[in-house]
Amino acid sequence: MTKKIAVLPGDGIGTEIIAEALKVLDVLKQDFGLKVETETALIGGAAYDATGTPFPEATLHLCRAADAVLLGAVGGPKWEPLDYSLRPERGLLGLRAELELFANLRPAILYPQLVAASTLKPEVVSGLDIMIIRELTGGIYFGQPRGRRVNDKGEREGFNTLFYNESEIRRIGHIAFQTARKRNRKLCSVDKANVLECTELWREVMIEVAKDYPDVVLTHMYVDNAAMQLVRAPKQFDVMVTENMFGDILSDCAAMLTGSIGMLPSASLDKNGKGMYEPIHGSAPDIAGKQLANPIATILSVAMMLRYSFNDAANAERVEQAVTRALDTGYRTADIYSEGTRKVGTTEMGDAIVAALRS
Repeated sequence: MTKKIAVLPGDGIGTEIIAEALKVLDVLKQDFGLKVETETALIGGAAYDATGTPFPEATLHLCRAADAVLLGAVGGPKWEPLDYSLRPERGLLGLRAELELFANLRPAILYPQLVAASTLKPEVVSGLDIMIIRELTGGIYFGQPRGRRVNDKGEREGFNTLFYNESEIRRIGHIAFQTARKRNRKLCSVDKANVLECTELWREVMIEVAKDYPDVVLTHMYVDNAAMQLVRAPKQFDVMVTENMFGDILSDCAAMLTGSIGMLPSASLDKNGKGMYEPIHGSAPDIAGKQLANPIATILSVAMMLRYSFNDAANAERVEQAVTRALDTGYRTADIYSEGTRKVGTTEMGDAIVAALRS
């Protein structure tokens, strides 16, 4: 049965990196019998420029009908003066909410070829393989009330609400424990239960969910300590689970352990395994159109899509191995370049991975 992929290039470098990912999908279709079709739609700033909204109804309908969504990136300074409701990021948040993509899986893997690209000592990061699971549709990014106002003293105020209910915590907890069970059976839940009642509830529910997984060791860590430990001794972690804002911050921190944010993919899943797949980096408008963007995170997002939404481990492994072979050959975009390797642009890196896929 042919699977349908909604392709949303977005803004900035999104169009460039998505183009390379589509080349990989084309090879999988032509050479390995992958049965997929793609359809492209607007989101983010590009959508606002064309339609007056960052999340057009046509895009929502396409994404609902698709089996998976492949996203580039959204945002940029061009649209920052817009009202909050019209900014490109609202399109992304709206998509996550409408599709109920509550579980964000972000692997942080250091390829052995890129140990020198990390800013940490090799002995600290060599062999790094962490999975960070971030709750994606709750927390302070979605909580109400929120807004800005002027108080009775004439001072401007901004306010947001950190909110979770028990069922939201419980469902992400089950995803985290099931993921840990497939790996090394270690799960660290990150919260700030010493000062935030919302995350005190988070810890309580995680302890309750743990009773269903006696084979998984559950530990807890405050978010400030977790950030420090990711830099001090990251290999102590295997699977981490946390709420939306903490996960946003910690996963970007973990990304830099691997040498570049341009290397890491992500999956955002609903309860049935339908997902949106995207690199964890942003739209990088300062380098857009300059052939400087690293497409590897987007290409690896395709591998995650094949594995998690299409249950196609064979083709997922083909993509991952092609990335490894391209790195073995010495190809490097600027963000992961080191002396003795070959610096290439976005398209050439994509071509190298395609060649490795076909070899």
